[in-house]
Amino acid sequence: MSRLVIALSLLSCVAVAAAGKSHGYARNLEADLQNTIPRKEKLTHIHFFFHDILTGPNPSAITIVPPRSNLSTLFGQVCVIDDPLTMGPDLNSGIIGRAQGLYSSASQEEAALLLAMNLVFTEGEHKGSTLTVLGRNSIFMKVREMPVIGGTGVFRFARGYVNARTYQFDMKTGLTIVEYDVYVWH
Repeated sequence: MSRLVIALSLLSCVAVAAAGKSHGYARNLEADLQNTIPRKEKLTHIHFFFHDILTGPNPSAITIVPPRSNLSTLFGQVCVIDDPLTMGPDLNSGIIGRAQGLYSSASQEEAALLLAMNLVFTEGEHKGSTLTVLGRNSIFMKVREMPVIGGTGVFRFARGYVNARTYQFDMKTGLTIVEYDVYVWH
């Protein structure tokens, strides 16, 4: 009986010692973070205008894969973007950042894009931080909602959504200005 008690005592000591150690590739950081990261989340609303410029001397969106056919949906087209984000609808209203990523026409039935972009903030209180948006953008809907799936800097661990509304679209030049409202927990 005493050997059993000693063996159980040793086993429980080993278990207690092992509980605080890493087991290879992952470990629970909850206890470590309690004193270093504030746990209260903030809800932030950011309003800006997105300028998708397809023509002229300095386009901000470039088609890297053309559509395979002349479908009205441009199915298969892929564009890379580095679009300015401004405070107002005028391009000279003050740039607050860039939308960098890509969009692809991903529907054969309607004009709907797969949008994957980082909103890179270069001015103001969010300077140096990013938000990542990944979702479906049905461009002829009045309001399109897409998820915010993450972020960096002040937006680390971000989650939320964006509402996008077309402010201006010029069929001849391809210039599109989209009003964005971003709601993000971080």
